[in-house]
Amino acid sequence: MSLVEQWYVLFTLSIREVKRFMRIWVQTLVPPVISIMLYFLIFGAFIGPRIGEMGGRNYMEFILPGLVMMSVINNAYSNVASSFYTNKFQRSIECMLIAPIPNYLLLTGFVFGGVTRSLLTGLLLMTATFFFIKFEITHLLVTLAVIFLASVVFSLGGFINGMMADKFDDVTIVPTFILTPLTYLGGVFYDVELLSDFWRNLSYLNPIVYMVSGFRYGIFGDSSDIQIAHVFVMLSVFTLLLWGVSIYLLRKGFRIKY
Repeated sequence: MSLVEQWYVLFTLSIREVKRFMRIWVQTLVPPVISIMLYFLIFGAFIGPRIGEMGGRNYMEFILPGLVMMSVINNAYSNVASSFYTNKFQRSIECMLIAPIPNYLLLTGFVFGGVTRSLLTGLLLMTATFFFIKFEITHLLVTLAVIFLASVVFSLGGFINGMMADKFDDVTIVPTFILTPLTYLGGVFYDVELLSDFWRNLSYLNPIVYMVSGFRYGIFGDSSDIQIAHVFVMLSVFTLLLWGVSIYLLRKGFRIKY
């Protein structure tokens, strides 16, 4: 397959995924914004003044990066997991597998859809937060890089979940019992430095801690005990690891070849 043909394949798969969630944008883009705005209103505007400062900033500013990142990773994960499993359920994935499409192009097409949806959600959220708080992004490139890598990581995670799922209920198990706890324990609502040594060290095994910390640094330029270089190293490691697992499962046809 020539480079031009690969480009057409990737373009077709990517546009297909984007059109899939854009057809129902009221269900895919609007609800996450409303949910996070309610979090921001309750925890930031109502409870925040009673808490005071967190991490050297007022509480509303502190939770802003975490809430945006929480929505980004949830949308990236759910979009790819539901999309791939739907293709499995409808048996349309078999048409893709018998076509002369390299596995990495098939994977990239699904990931592109998850990344696009999560970035659009993040953009809408960042715009909506200006109604509550005015801020300037200190390190734009860092902010974009962190949110992009976070979207890729959890899009790959959603892809793996979609491959392993045998029924629709399986698609919701991982977000409910793994993704949600990791999110709430990822430093969204509190500063990891406030934890005891044991729990702080345990938190460093959570990839969301690095995403929230890196995103907070990109927006406000705040320093933390997690260096920004360390953030990018860990996100790159998670990306390569999940990419390798996804390609391996695709090559083996895990639960999609009967």
